[in-house]
Amino acid sequence: MLVTLLRSYLRPYRAALWLVVALQLVQTIAALYLPTLNADIIDGGLVKGDTGYIIKIGGVMLLITLVQIAGSIGAVYHGARVASAVGRDLRAGVFHRVQDFSAREIGKFGTPSLITRTTNDVQQIQLLASLTFTLMVSAPIMCVGGILLALQQDVPLSSLLVVIVPVLGVAIGLIVMRLRSAFRLMQVRLDRINQVLREQIMGIRVIRAFVRDQHERERFGRANDELFTVSLRVGRLIALMFPTVMLVVNVSSVAVLWFGGQRVDSGAMQIGALTAFLSYLLQILMAVMMATFMFMMVPRAEVSAERITEVLDTESSVRLPAEPLPAGAERGRLDLTGVEFRYPGAEKPVLQDVSLFARPGETTAIIGSTGSGKTTLLNLIPRLMDATKGSVRVDGVDVRQLDPAVLSSVVSMVPQKPYLFAGTVASNLRYGNPDATDEELWHALEVAQGKDFVERMEQGLDSPIAQGGTNVSGGQRQRIAIARMLVHRPEIYLFDDSFSALDYATDAALRRALADETRDATVVIVAQRVSTIRGADRIIVLDDGRVVGTGTHHELMDTNETYREIVLSQLTEQEAA
Repeated sequence: MLVTLLRSYLRPYRAALWLVVALQLVQTIAALYLPTLNADIIDGGLVKGDTGYIIKIGGVMLLITLVQIAGSIGAVYHGARVASAVGRDLRAGVFHRVQDFSAREIGKFGTPSLITRTTNDVQQIQLLASLTFTLMVSAPIMCVGGILLALQQDVPLSSLLVVIVPVLGVAIGLIVMRLRSAFRLMQVRLDRINQVLREQIMGIRVIRAFVRDQHERERFGRANDELFTVSLRVGRLIALMFPTVMLVVNVSSVAVLWFGGQRVDSGAMQIGALTAFLSYLLQILMAVMMATFMFMMVPRAEVSAERITEVLDTESSVRLPAEPLPAGAERGRLDLTGVEFRYPGAEKPVLQDVSLFARPGETTAIIGSTGSGKTTLLNLIPRLMDATKGSVRVDGVDVRQLDPAVLSSVVSMVPQKPYLFAGTVASNLRYGNPDATDEELWHALEVAQGKDFVERMEQGLDSPIAQGGTNVSGGQRQRIAIARMLVHRPEIYLFDDSFSALDYATDAALRRALADETRDATVVIVAQRVSTIRGADRIIVLDDGRVVGTGTHHELMDTNETYREIVLSQLTEQEAA
């Protein structure tokens, strides 16, 4: 999985990769040649007392060292650029894939997990790529070249390598095998930390209202301890790895000096050759150590690659049409026919055989008990999700065949929990229409009953809005969101319980102003408050995902028991009449 992912994202940078390999080859060959020159200085200069030869070979060593430094700097520079580019492309790929997801896929992965995969998991891949270009490319060259040059210095002494390298490889392999499962568990525990922290930040008011601070501290503490436990296990394994490597290196050095000293004493080997052999042994083991460091990163990067690939390979249930159609001639017309929606694995559908229509100049209201499927029904119209059966038609064209750009220009929705972006009041209002003038923004705020509180802000339209709109009240968020939709000026307005945070007077004033503003548009309102929808041209009553009644307020009061129960739970008989 990791190799496949890297191969795919490294393909555009093949030229830079070949340059990195070439530079690493140059600097590694230079590093391998230096011990041989050092041996020449010892055997041909120091032993014979030839100062001129020492200076000559020393100059060559200095030149080769400069070449090595230049190659190393160039390889690290270009390798870091490629690794950063891969990280950037991976983040963009995951982000764009998530942008295409419907509510179904978002719910499947969960917001905390998607955030972790886009940030921490991508960072692991980027770190592995960077280390590969700076360490791993040179490690095999150093290892193979060191063995060949060590053989050139003394073949019998080189037999030690037959024992040393396999011992080191087996020791590292056993540790790495245990690291893989630990790294996978670490990423899962990190997801859990993000989930708990996000819930506590978003739900801080609820936590304080119910005095659940201690409970939440304990919950975070448990998640934190779980991550600590697995991190400690990983740390112990990593801590075991380096002493193991250093033990093998030091024992190997002692063995080389012991057996090499005997060969020098017998005259079978020169002192310079022994020094060069020891240098090559250290370079070989250093290459293995670099590979060891890489092996530590590979298990975690593999887990991260699997998690990223899982997102990239997940197709959205809302797919773009192969040949998108333009808007139909019947502008503002909305028709739902035999609609059913079922979540994957659910025992029964959320919506069953729902049919309704809405026309320009009319207000269609949808009401029902909690969990009756009102929000789900509304989400099908702008294609936040796709119906599993039946059809949803806008302007006479099935939304699954309609051009997405056309659909977004025709349909606009204020969700149940409106979201404001970090910025200003103006930037949030212009989200629907970047070219809107200040006059249009003030007009939209006036219709949405938000002009007064925006004028009271110190900077008016330029007043700052925090992420999520946390620095304004719930009612103010709803009014800004409604004004944002008015700036967009769609043909079909969808309100998903968008007046719930407003007082009755503001609600009534807003509905009167909206009636004038949306006179020629199609309006669909989902509401729990009867007073919000009693004046609608058509009221759809949902119960357990089915349409159980359609008509005006007075018609339904006389003929529909479900609607009558909802109304009388909020109003007296006289008020309802």
